[in-house]
Amino acid sequence: MSEAVFAQISMLVLLTGLIVWMGFIVWDLAKKSQAGRFGTIALFTILGAGVVGFIVKTVLVEIMKI
Repeated sequence: MSEAVFAQISMLVLLTGLIVWMGFIVWDLAKKSQAGRFGTIALFTILGAGVVGFIVKTVLVEIMKI
């Protein structure tokens, strides 16, 4: 296994773990602050927009081969 393949696999695994961890943090924040249904949806929508933007950017870069 080359260093480039290892870096690509580890980046995929670690970023997935980070995104899941951030989701747990947002859920815990909503639960502890008693945000309710609307507040929880707002937290996930607004704080999750950065994750969605990162994923969209990654997909576009792979499609366009930049």
